[in-house]
Amino acid sequence: MLLRCSLKQVLLLSKCPLLWRAGLARSQLRNTLLFRMASTHPVAAVCQMTSTPDKEANFTACKRLIEQAKDGGASMVFLPEGFDYIGSNREETLQLSESLQGDIISRYTQLAKRLNVWLSLGGFHERGHDWKNDRRIYNSHVIINGHGEVVSVYRKGHLFDVELTGKGVSLRESAFTVPGPCLVSPVQTPVGKVGLGICYDLRFPELSLALQRQGAEILTYPSAFTVATGAAHWEVLLRARAIETQCFVVAAAQVGAHHAKRSSYGHALAVDPWGVVIGDCGGTDGGMAMVEIDMQRLQDTRRDMPVHLHRREREYYNGLD
Repeated sequence: MLLRCSLKQVLLLSKCPLLWRAGLARSQLRNTLLFRMASTHPVAAVCQMTSTPDKEANFTACKRLIEQAKDGGASMVFLPEGFDYIGSNREETLQLSESLQGDIISRYTQLAKRLNVWLSLGGFHERGHDWKNDRRIYNSHVIINGHGEVVSVYRKGHLFDVELTGKGVSLRESAFTVPGPCLVSPVQTPVGKVGLGICYDLRFPELSLALQRQGAEILTYPSAFTVATGAAHWEVLLRARAIETQCFVVAAAQVGAHHAKRSSYGHALAVDPWGVVIGDCGGTDGGMAMVEIDMQRLQDTRRDMPVHLHRREREYYNGLD
């Protein structure tokens, strides 16, 4: 859709205090407002931020992103893994964790209700089912609807236990995290039917295909990819998941230095069902990409190349077992 807007109109719109406080450059602000005026499909906001151990500062940053996204016309906002905080050591990570009934999720449910916007909170440090005895947590992806209700919780099933000595990557998520027991069904949202993953889950195509079989139209992988693995694999994996499932893929991301021991790659991405990158937040600063979710694009892709019809029965693929 071609939008024409006079310079005077743009300058008047650019005085919007909410967006200006959120720290947008004038060109970004203009693009956001023009996007809102031009959009004919549901809009999703895929966000990028730099979490630290300071939970209050993180909430303030997320709140600004969500308000900015809502003002730009988004009906669903996707935040990254560790949106609540990223601890500097195991003990701090555990100490700062909360239950789903705690203060952090309560504040986000109130915010979602006030703004009437859906939230994907991708990677909440949730105290585990036996917290008092084992002090272990889940890495939980929480979906909140526009009424402020928690409608789905997926607990990360694949834990990042990786030691890449030549690249300076050493993380053992299982030292303090309990793996989730199962996948959860895709959630019907204003932007489409969303299938939930988290970060390292991206490397397991079985998960994305299972969600697609259950009707997912959008796959989401909120992440905090390391710089080394992000530079090597982030975009190619996200595009592969989109192409093989013929789904939109939305992946919010952490970026930059969280503390002295950890940094993240950034490049929060949105990819269409053909594998085309339609939003990229870059690798340096926090911010967001506003993307239209055009379901006709998905339907056309699946019609023109019907891989779901060409896929053989499961026994065929298990034949070598």
